[in-house]
Amino acid sequence: MPIKPDAVIWRSLLDACCKTNMGLELSEELARQIMESEGDSCSGVYLLLSRVYAYENRWDEVGLIRKLMTDKGVTKEPGCSTIEINVVVHEFFAGDTSHPQTKEIYQQLDDIEERLKFVGHVPDSSQAPMVDDLDDEIGHSLRFHSERLAIAFGLWNSKQGIPICIFKNLQVCSDCHNVTKLISRVFNADIIVRDHIRFHHF
Repeated sequence: MPIKPDAVIWRSLLDACCKTNMGLELSEELARQIMESEGDSCSGVYLLLSRVYAYENRWDEVGLIRKLMTDKGVTKEPGCSTIEINVVVHEFFAGDTSHPQTKEIYQQLDDIEERLKFVGHVPDSSQAPMVDDLDDEIGHSLRFHSERLAIAFGLWNSKQGIPICIFKNLQVCSDCHNVTKLISRVFNADIIVRDHIRFHHF
């Protein structure tokens, strides 16, 4: 490498490892490099590494990372997504039940889940590493990501043909990306999600 790698480069490589499943040893080495240059208090490194462990079905290590984060007081920033409907901005956090239309939103989520099962969607357990290795809990955890709540709200309240536009404070996980693509196809909806890295247009 022509330049000395810094934490940004190490983090980009670790993120690429998570997305392409390039191997556990490389991921652990990259995480070590990041912690050496940045300190071991950043939650992103722990979460990326836990995804690699989850992909490898090494749930004991996922549990150890969760414990290590708790012991060091490292917290994960909660996922938050916003959507504007009729000039009113609505905000959703992961697992949110505070919205006045919570009942309708969760009914819509149930409908989405049933339709996606019908077309063959299976939740990607590596994207929900902070739950135990139980398929129903993993799928349950993923379905309550903030952008899915916002999408369900948008489907419930938007007129056909009006794009559903969502802004999210964190990066969209690969399972939510795949689910949103399927939702767009199954519901014939134009969906745009802006996370903290890029726009996703489905």
